[in-house]
Amino acid sequence: MKRILLVGAGHAHLAVLRNLAKDPLYGARVTLVTPYERQIYSGMLPGLVAGHYRLEEICIDVERLAARAYAEFTAGSVLTLDLKERVAKLRDDSELRYDLVSVNVGSAVDAPFDGREHGAPVKPFELFLTRLSDERPARIAIAGAGAAGMELAMALRHRGAAVTLYSDRLLMSPSLTERALAALRRAGVDFRPGMPVTALEPGPVVVAGTTHQQFDMVMLATGPAPLDWLRGCGLARDERGFVRVDSKLRSVSHPEVFASGDCAAVDAGAEPKSGVFSVRQGEALAENLRRMVTRDEPVPYRPRPLALQIISCGDKYAIAERGDWSAEGAWVWRWKDWIDRRWLRSFQ
Repeated sequence: MKRILLVGAGHAHLAVLRNLAKDPLYGARVTLVTPYERQIYSGMLPGLVAGHYRLEEICIDVERLAARAYAEFTAGSVLTLDLKERVAKLRDDSELRYDLVSVNVGSAVDAPFDGREHGAPVKPFELFLTRLSDERPARIAIAGAGAAGMELAMALRHRGAAVTLYSDRLLMSPSLTERALAALRRAGVDFRPGMPVTALEPGPVVVAGTTHQQFDMVMLATGPAPLDWLRGCGLARDERGFVRVDSKLRSVSHPEVFASGDCAAVDAGAEPKSGVFSVRQGEALAENLRRMVTRDEPVPYRPRPLALQIISCGDKYAIAERGDWSAEGAWVWRWKDWIDRRWLRSFQ
């Protein structure tokens, strides 16, 4: 009987477990290892910060989902993979052996400047939310104006904080950028484009070029970076340090290892690192894990770079874009809320 180890409860593995709950995988022993019994859904995190949701409304009971999928649940954090012995070594010194391992652990926050220890990374979400609740900052700076940084900036303004958003550039389409900038202005966010954070000092103090400004908290939302343990375990990585996988989501250096979501770089084609694409990879991953058990040839994952993107704007208002189409309004927020709740219900 093959031992399949799922490391992490990211969107792709949630899709795998949902698949296994509907159609059990016989001939394999599946184990899920992840630090938390509940997984916070990232798409509803800004709504939680803004006060539109309670924490229990945006969480997936991973332990219960694993039980429904006939998978063993282990609460723990992986320190490294011994690729030669096929063993995952955990922080508590325990070990989990595998024949096949799939990694879907998300990413860390990239903060390429000095003094980042004075900032508050938005990942992992659990630690970020705890710190936000304990400290209750009134003056907040956010480094990074991607979709996540913008959503958090407007959510925090909605709850009454003074927010300054620093960014070097916007990586959005012209139409989405125009709508998002207007939304930031309406929300009262002090947006500083072309002013990336160059350093943090105790205080915390944001250094952006020649300017210095003190805040109660500096949030780091500066894009994805690979987790440290994945850098050092011996898997082939791309130039940024993410695990390189082939078109079948297998490591190009170790075919018994699968990787998906933010921690992976698919050779077959670049996709944005977001939950939408991780879920799509999870659907292909579930099929290929089944095929590995039955000794059938895995099928290729076909990247689809086009996806619906919705940015929430603090209050119950949102902006949507897909391809050349875009729209905004309270109805877009209600649409997003319906999509998010339906997605969460699919795991219950």
